[in-house]
Amino acid sequence: MNQRRLNRRYVPLLALAVALVPSTAYAGGGDGAEPGAPQVKGGRQDQNLTVETKIQTTVNGAQETAKTGTLTPANSNWDPPACWYEPAYSPKQIQATVKAIRQMKVFGVGDLVGGVFDSYFKEGRPYKNYNLDKQGEGQFWAAAINEKRKDDPEANSCKRMPFWVPTGDTPKEPLAVSPKILAEYAYDELPVPGTEIKMAPDGETKVNLPTWAWLDTAKFKKVSVTAGIPGSGLSATTTAEPVSLSIDPGTENAETYPASGECPIEDGKIGVPRAKGTPADTSPPCGVKYLRSSGDGSYNLQATLTWKISWTSTTGEGGDLPDGEFGADQQVTVEEIQSINR
Repeated sequence: MNQRRLNRRYVPLLALAVALVPSTAYAGGGDGAEPGAPQVKGGRQDQNLTVETKIQTTVNGAQETAKTGTLTPANSNWDPPACWYEPAYSPKQIQATVKAIRQMKVFGVGDLVGGVFDSYFKEGRPYKNYNLDKQGEGQFWAAAINEKRKDDPEANSCKRMPFWVPTGDTPKEPLAVSPKILAEYAYDELPVPGTEIKMAPDGETKVNLPTWAWLDTAKFKKVSVTAGIPGSGLSATTTAEPVSLSIDPGTENAETYPASGECPIEDGKIGVPRAKGTPADTSPPCGVKYLRSSGDGSYNLQATLTWKISWTSTTGEGGDLPDGEFGADQQVTVEEIQSINR
């Protein structure tokens, strides 16, 4: 029975078996299993044995703020990976996993689905006896799903059953975990501060009055995340550096400073606070001027910070990834300037 036919015919039963199999049978070290065995997990890859990822991340230069978010790639045609293949099971762990599935008695699916996996891992289609004679010489690689992107259509791209990779070999599989995939995974884990700008006047301003805007530079500094698979010696570090602030006033009846609405970083700063005593009509290096009042409501000003992203790895590979963006909305009330009649 070929794998394609196997997948199509037994998807519902495989889904049930993988979802319900007791984790203690293969993650706790009993019955020949080894400590630290990965968790079998059903999901978008219900026809296969998928695993919780082993990738671990470390944040360097974490921002001192409670408000953090996830970057949105500025390139709408690119996203961090939704799934990949990574080292997952030793031969003993595969044997213990299939045994645990066989022990399921719900509707008799244990024997049926266990038989399907035994055919694949034990009876030479294509592996014999779970590759137990190769214990310590390699691992079965399996699909892992990016939890943040499990609902993306791309999460269904990793359809292969677990496959054998000898220690030290690089699998000929485009979605096999690599320094770049680790870097892209780290991209998704970058913590960035909430983009709440400071303004003068703050919260309420007047028609035709320049409003100054700036960011707290103590919070907006480089931040990096290192992602790696423990014991592999393989890791990648992805670094985000703020480069510019974009201001959308929330109405067409407004002007921005500069006219492009893009406030660059200069001398490590984005915008500057309005100094005491500055004439009210002075144009700021970064800010907005509203030309019409907001009436009984307010304008929804959006401030979006752009981050430049780069990566390095333990293999010497590296480069740039698409810029990331993270923004926040602020309500601004704009009042008419009251004239005094004498």
